[in-house]
Amino acid sequence: VQLQASGGGLVQAGGSLRLSCVVSGRTSSIWRMAWFRQAPGKEREFVAAITRGGDTNNADFVKDRFTISGALAENTVFLQMNSLKPEDTAVYRCAADRTYGLAAGVRDYDFWGQGTLVTVSS
Repeated sequence: VQLQASGGGLVQAGGSLRLSCVVSGRTSSIWRMAWFRQAPGKEREFVAAITRGGDTNNADFVKDRFTISGALAENTVFLQMNSLKPEDTAVYRCAADRTYGLAAGVRDYDFWGQGTLVTVSS
């Protein structure tokens, strides 16, 4: 299983970006996907997750600003990010796993993409 994230870039505070993650390989074995992010000097943190059945959950800091969507059956997941803040600056990575059910831990995901950089200027 391989994951490729894209859509990052430089945006001003208050702006929006839409990240995409495409899964290839043995995709039929993937039952959940998620977005994580890692800012310089900080640990990787959970952003949002989605199951093959369409259930989702978000980190508390996301509130109504970010939305995870897509369809694992179509091998693509998105992260719509609105009202971006400078503290959202990080490398965003998508992850996938063969276990069903929402999960927010780094160790809950076996497959990882390289990530896409999001930079929010003030």
